[in-house]
This record gives sequence, structure tokens and C-alpha cells, in this order.
Amino acid sequence: MDRTGTSRGVAAARSARPRRGRWASFVGDQDPRGRVVRGLHEEGNPKHRVRVEYDARTVLIHLSDEDGEGWTTVAVDRGTRQWAVSQDRRQIDAASGAHSSLYAANDPCQSGQ
Repeated sequence: MDRTGTSRGVAAARSARPRRGRWASFVGDQDPRGRVVRGLHEEGNPKHRVRVEYDARTVLIHLSDEDGEGWTTVAVDRGTRQWAVSQDRRQIDAASGAHSSLYAANDPCQSGQ
């Protein structure tokens, strides 16, 4: 260990990491009909998308793969901030998996009780 308490292996691994560039934000295109834009995409890569939706109980964060061919969904309980993640080829399947995982243990409707 060096004098900061960091082992040399950890320090070497940290210095070998590529430097992080500037963070960027996802953007939304203007809807030609003037409707509210509900989905965002990476600027320069419209296949890489993100969408957030919610109801009174749950927030769902949908993130597409870089190439748009699959989805990762994070389901967050609004009251407790517990969360679950699921991945699938279709957005609806990833959302269903995350939601089911989040509530299966505590929801009689989800667990079949």
C-alpha cells in the first residue's frame, strides 16, 4: 500500500482506465405536429433511445441498446425507491420483467397469493 492507503494494484488499475470525456445529454426532436416529445435519443445516434414513464406507484426508465436492438428497463417504486432491472429484446418485455421483479415478493396479485 502507498501512503494514501491505496494498494498499488488498485492505483495502477485506476490510472489504466480511459479518461472520461465530457458528459452529454440525450435530446428530443421537435414533433412536426407540435405534440409533446416523450422519447429522447443520443445526438448523432437516433437508435440509442431513452424514455421515462410513470404512474402513481412506479417509475419505469427504458434504455435501448446502442444499436436499438434491445432494451434495459429500470423499475423504481416511488414510495420506497426500491428498484429492479430487466433486459429483453422488446421494450414491453423488459418493462414487464422489471415491474414483476420489483413487486413479486410484496404484491399478492403478482405472486399468485
